[in-house]
Amino acid sequence: MKCPFCRHDDTQVVDTRVLEEGDAIRRRRRCTSCDRRFTTFERAELLMPAVVKRNGSRTEYDPAKLRGSLMLALRKRAVSADAVELAITRIEEALMTSGLRELPSHRVGELVMQELKKLDKIAYIRFASVYKNFEDIDEFADEVREMQGPPAVPKPLAGAAAGAASATSSIAAAPAVAVASPSSTSSPAAPPPAVTRPPTE
Repeated sequence: MKCPFCRHDDTQVVDTRVLEEGDAIRRRRRCTSCDRRFTTFERAELLMPAVVKRNGSRTEYDPAKLRGSLMLALRKRAVSADAVELAITRIEEALMTSGLRELPSHRVGELVMQELKKLDKIAYIRFASVYKNFEDIDEFADEVREMQGPPAVPKPLAGAAAGAASATSSIAAAPAVAVASPSSTSSPAAPPPAVTRPPTE
């Protein structure tokens, strides 16, 4: 494979790794001329359905356009290249297994948004704001709220509740202590007997 930097036709594979789902192979290559390194991805070539645009025209599926859309949305976001390739693989698998010879372009956009939502929320909003063509700030805010989901309802602390219940039950179960009144006290004890000493001689 030619080097993309100096166009030298001799490059070496220095690392090969199968991606998580096993549908693609990542190879790290080194040019024997300029010694620069680059990454390639290998995956099975699949027959994709044609894409029907909004104006009714048909075009072939373009993987470069899909990758470009993802990378533009993920610009300056901390998402690895491997994660992007896995997302592309999942999108292409969904297209291939749809069983359709052609499908509307909005279906591809929906698949892209599904993957971006899992990868990075900011990238998802970037893509959705262009794809859905928000007309005002309210539509944008609605999309953000929908992505975040309903607010979580705070739950009581289990430890505090259990401790309070335990303390209450302990107080209720404690035996009553009887306090004697002065009139019911017993008579004082008798003094000790006198000690008799033997007579002296």
